[in-house]
Amino acid sequence: MTGPDQQDGAGPPERPGQDALDHVEAIVQARHGPLIAAELEREPVWARDFTDLSYEGRRLFSELFGTFLLVLAGAGGAVLESVTHEGIGRGAEVTAPGLTVLAVILFMGAVSGAHLNPVVSVAFALRGDFAWRRVPGYVAVQVVGAVLACLLLRATFGDVAHLGATLPGPGFSAAQAFVVEAVLTLGLVSTILGTASSAQNVGSLSAVGVGAYIVLAGLWAGPVSGASMNPARSLGPALVSPELHNLWIYLTAPLVGALAAVAAAYMLRGPGGGPGGSRSAQGTLRPPTSRHL
Repeated sequence: MTGPDQQDGAGPPERPGQDALDHVEAIVQARHGPLIAAELEREPVWARDFTDLSYEGRRLFSELFGTFLLVLAGAGGAVLESVTHEGIGRGAEVTAPGLTVLAVILFMGAVSGAHLNPVVSVAFALRGDFAWRRVPGYVAVQVVGAVLACLLLRATFGDVAHLGATLPGPGFSAAQAFVVEAVLTLGLVSTILGTASSAQNVGSLSAVGVGAYIVLAGLWAGPVSGASMNPARSLGPALVSPELHNLWIYLTAPLVGALAAVAAAYMLRGPGGGPGGSRSAQGTLRPPTSRHL
């Protein structure tokens, strides 16, 4: 005998949304091949929204656009300080990048995680919150965004102040700048990893924490090294100006600081890879469920 909601010979009822799920899996397999599709299938359910590559182009554009805005503010402050003959002031020059990062995290952090910095992408990957296969794409577009910002500054104002290139300040050695950049990046990446952890429960206040740290770092340490903490931020002006002197400091010291921050995060909170950190690192775009996406 059958109940009122079951017909003779009918199989088990389908799960709600199964057709949409099958369609998503078919899209992933068609676009990325059976190997990546099989890899995604083994991942936990909460992670599939983030590792699905269907929206990767949108995520990469988000990183490019966000890094463009960050470098435009960071390098542009130094350029306009020179053009206006110190009419901006150091306070505004170091505050602008922090406020830019705060705004970018708030208005599009959910798309890509708003890394805006190659060492942040590497740190999230080391914590297990971000897929390593996505790191090269993120780093590449971050550099492109930085270069585009510097090209715009050069086209608008000329090659002024080496387009905001980060260099050791007068009276400071390369070794001193290296140590300061590494320590500053340790604090920055620790702040990012900490506020991205679900254990902190700070929500959108993470943008305030990260932006405030960037401002504070610039206020006390800007005269020593320029307080870059970001290889893309330093590489953009160096390539467009060009000003390659002491560039090695700003490519290596932030990586050293980021590695130390990952070690500190392990000591403070144990291994990463949980839902909270992964959602912050990767954004919250959902995979497409329509053939038109």
